[in-house]
Amino acid sequence: MAKLILSMDGLILKEYTLAKERTTIGRKPHNDIQIDNLAVSGEHAVVVSILNDSFLEDLGSTNGTLVNGQPIKKHFLQNNDVIELGKYKLKYLHEQTGHSKAADFEKTMVLRPGAMKAVPPPAAAPSAAAAAPAAGAAPALTPTATPAATSATGAIPPAGRSFGDTAVNQGPLAAAAAAVPAAPPKPAAAAPRIGVLQLLTGGNAGKALELVKPLTTLGKPGVQVAVITRRPQGYFITHVEGARFPVLNGKTLDAQAHALADHDMIELAGVKMEFYFKT
Repeated sequence: MAKLILSMDGLILKEYTLAKERTTIGRKPHNDIQIDNLAVSGEHAVVVSILNDSFLEDLGSTNGTLVNGQPIKKHFLQNNDVIELGKYKLKYLHEQTGHSKAADFEKTMVLRPGAMKAVPPPAAAPSAAAAAPAAGAAPALTPTATPAATSATGAIPPAGRSFGDTAVNQGPLAAAAAAVPAAPPKPAAAAPRIGVLQLLTGGNAGKALELVKPLTTLGKPGVQVAVITRRPQGYFITHVEGARFPVLNGKTLDAQAHALADHDMIELAGVKMEFYFKT
């Protein structure tokens, strides 16, 4: 799990584990990481952690936020990044396996072995013929009374009833209840559609990536980074880092999340790709 090490003038003050989705940083007491210094704004910055990735965002602070000496608005955090807020420093530590490091565009595209697994086809619904009883099948057996179920006179109660039944169970109400047809089963909910990114240019041109994870990181850290999030409402693309914003269908995006539609064209870090839904 990722963590932040707070220090000042080389002296380590505290360690914070990024266990929450949003970890706030600021001077006010309600922040997860409180830094009581006038150089730090009341609500200075926030770290958003999703799965193995963390993103730092400056919340419009007065003095700004630096990462490795460079001012940022949004930044995709990498292991050993140093966040500077006045005289205070927060070192980001997150050791990852080699296949999950975002070292270049291809790796950041999450073209990882786990992400490229084939998706099994959905199970076919049973046909009506298969669901119906086979022709010539033996009818259900009617239970027979045992000697213990006979009355003192030796009479055997009708099938499905016992001598202990009440008048209500034996009367017309029971027959009426038996005549009520069972409610039809509800139709199964439609499976969510799976989005796919088809790379059109670059070293991986022709490759496709199924977007099955909640978050997919795209781009080149330090140059241009965006994320595609999978939500119940669909897929959304959001700019994270870099002076240049992604281009969607020829239009430059802003800092807000934008919904993706079938066959949208995306351009990011000089690579063109197409988003579409798997059929």
